[in-house]
Amino acid sequence: MNILVTGGAGYIGSHMVLELLARGDKVIVLDNLSTGFRSNIAKGVKLIVGDVGNESLVVKTLRQHDIEAVIHFAGSIVVPESVSDPLGYYFNNTVNSRALLAACIKAGVKRFIFSSTAAVYGNPESVPVMEDALLAPISPYGSSKLMTETMLQDTSLAHDFRYVALRYFNVAGADPEGRTGQSTERATHLIKVACEAAIGKRTQLDIFGTDYPTPDGTCVRDYIHVSDLARAHACALTYLGDGGESLIANCGYGHGYSVREVIDSVKQVSGVKFKVREVPRRAGDPASLMAGTERVRTILGWKPELDNLDDIVAHALNWEQHLLANHAA
Repeated sequence: MNILVTGGAGYIGSHMVLELLARGDKVIVLDNLSTGFRSNIAKGVKLIVGDVGNESLVVKTLRQHDIEAVIHFAGSIVVPESVSDPLGYYFNNTVNSRALLAACIKAGVKRFIFSSTAAVYGNPESVPVMEDALLAPISPYGSSKLMTETMLQDTSLAHDFRYVALRYFNVAGADPEGRTGQSTERATHLIKVACEAAIGKRTQLDIFGTDYPTPDGTCVRDYIHVSDLARAHACALTYLGDGGESLIANCGYGHGYSVREVIDSVKQVSGVKFKVREVPRRAGDPASLMAGTERVRTILGWKPELDNLDDIVAHALNWEQHLLANHAA
């Protein structure tokens, strides 16, 4: 299958490219390299440098390469940043997604997979969170993604177009073979930040809030290995290829770890006791998020292979050490 991966030079997108190549698909990457890296893209994969919001470029790309499906990762993902720059997030995540969808319709692309987020749930009333839970995002990031889900739904009703929107919980780890990982500077993902502290790239790690209504007072999250997440997308592609109807599904393991538990794991795996500081809460952070995973497991047939916090941490740590060694060289 010929597949366009937007944001394919980024963290999750680059893992998706590896998964698609392993399936035997032909992959084209569209990325503006604002947060992605050429070095993340597997050898032999064509990169088109450009914006998903450039409708004419996208239409040309889809037609020129006979694209049969689009997997859309391009977007902004930092919750606190979305609170301070809401219009930037609505532009990059919503307006640009609208242009991408319009290009797909013009070019006759009928299958689409969207990287949505658990942030659409806001502070859920109960966990694990099921897909039919109240949608009440508490950040512009979550709202911008929810708007795109709405556009997908309406587009599928008006055209011969089917989609799977995968609501990610906390993505972490790196390719077990060390081919790609989270390379973005100033990232806010807890496991990456903790690994940076363990290798001395950061002088300390901050815990944002210790008074949440959770067992140890810190936020609880459902951490999913990025390679397992890429496999969930592959399952979604197969599902749509087999004629499956449009679907929204959570992507997580269905259980969570607190901030303190993650820090303990990183300290244990790395053997480094780095400095930890307790600071006030950040805006837009719910207390606990864990996925209800029945849909992704039963409808898409997804089976996780890397559901182990210490393994996730080990792969992330290996990637940070790789980045450090390359920088030193």
